[in-house]
Amino acid sequence: MRVTYDAEADAAYITIAAGIAEGAATQQLHSMATPGGLGEIILDFGSDNRLLGLEILNASLVLPQNVIESAKSPA
Repeated sequence: MRVTYDAEADAAYITIAAGIAEGAATQQLHSMATPGGLGEIILDFGSDNRLLGLEILNASLVLPQNVIESAKSPA
């Protein structure tokens, strides 16, 4: 599992599957609000219906600070 964080967008991505190729996320579930409506979560699924990763918008408001600090910059 890998966590990346883009401070400018305040968005984190948690990669669950190793090496997600460009275009591999063929299905997405959008706009699941976090408790209190502070953030949004988008789930990415592959063509085999397996979860590849998830994007968290307004990540600094909903993720623990140590997760944000230890996250890598997106490549």
